[in-house]
Amino acid sequence: MALTITNLSKTYPNGVQAIKNLTLTIPNVMFGLLGPNGAGKSSLMRTVATLQDPDSGSIDLDGLNVLTQKDEVRRILGYLPQEFGVYPKISATDLLDHLAIMKGITNKGERKEMVEALLNQTNLWDSRKKSLSTYSGGMKQRFGIAQALLANPKLIIVDEPTAGLDPAERNRFLNLLSSVGAGVTVILSTHIVEDVRELCPRMAIISNGELLLEGSPNDALEDLRGKIWSKVMGSDDELRALEAAFHVVSAHLVAGMHEVRVYSDSAPGDGFRPVDSDLEDVYFINLASSKKGQAK
Repeated sequence: MALTITNLSKTYPNGVQAIKNLTLTIPNVMFGLLGPNGAGKSSLMRTVATLQDPDSGSIDLDGLNVLTQKDEVRRILGYLPQEFGVYPKISATDLLDHLAIMKGITNKGERKEMVEALLNQTNLWDSRKKSLSTYSGGMKQRFGIAQALLANPKLIIVDEPTAGLDPAERNRFLNLLSSVGAGVTVILSTHIVEDVRELCPRMAIISNGELLLEGSPNDALEDLRGKIWSKVMGSDDELRALEAAFHVVSAHLVAGMHEVRVYSDSAPGDGFRPVDSDLEDVYFINLASSKKGQAK
């Protein structure tokens, strides 16, 4: 079920232009939408989820007009927003049952079977009767994906699902997301590069509401093959000099030393060694190119 976004724009009443003439096709895969905080990811996801209208442009979901056929889209949509609220005093079982009714599942036996299956799939069965206020952050996120999977949606949108989770809960959530069956389009909107690297065969990078890159993570990494160099240095002055002379992709402190990654077609100088590119390099290089373009 392909999602086609064409020339989409959205400006809020305060003058912030969150989406700028964005065109993007999202195929029937796990699709990563990468961008820094404030890039326009949530605005785009809310628009696709029929929660707000754009100023211009169109969105087509396998023949459905997302902007005019909202009820039809909502029947096949599962959505986990960045801020997912729950009724604190209700149990997971009761709230899922209530949400299933709102999704149009009127048969009690069908609802019971679906709710129990989702509680098992999200590893919440043992806590199904506890009030949601007692759940940890990771448990609430897993409940969020359970409600998003109600009624077997064909399009699932998850917005910043692993932000704030500890490493164990993050891995648990990503494994759960990867278990979503074939035939479902999943959009994973995040600023965490590792989430996309681990799950997504296709991706896009956006910043300031504009599309910077779309394609396969593997292809993006191949484009950087032989062009990423690393060096460890001790002084801040040496780092500043390097930033003035070369395209520094990133710099990390390792045991009090600066480990610097540089983008260059050839060796930048003594002490540099070639290293394999990673998706973080792709991300930072595209963001840097975007900032340079805006500065001109």
